[in-house]
Amino acid sequence: MATPLEKLELEALSLTPQERARLAHILILSLEETEGESPKAMSEAWNAEITTRIEAIESGLAKARPAAQVIAEIKAKYKK
Repeated sequence: MATPLEKLELEALSLTPQERARLAHILILSLEETEGESPKAMSEAWNAEITTRIEAIESGLAKARPAAQVIAEIKAKYKK
């Protein structure tokens, strides 16, 4: 017999990708809430950070690099 968590996992995996992303977001916010921040405050803080980073990239202040390049550099640095 499946545990409640196993049942929940099966149900969650049957959701659309967008629904799963929303559920993941809600669950992460609920974990952060235990550290003194409300979900609304955390969401607002993340939105402000995202806006700041987008503005930095669009203004040329920050430079973006392909993720594959960054990952390759990290792997090379820590490969033993």
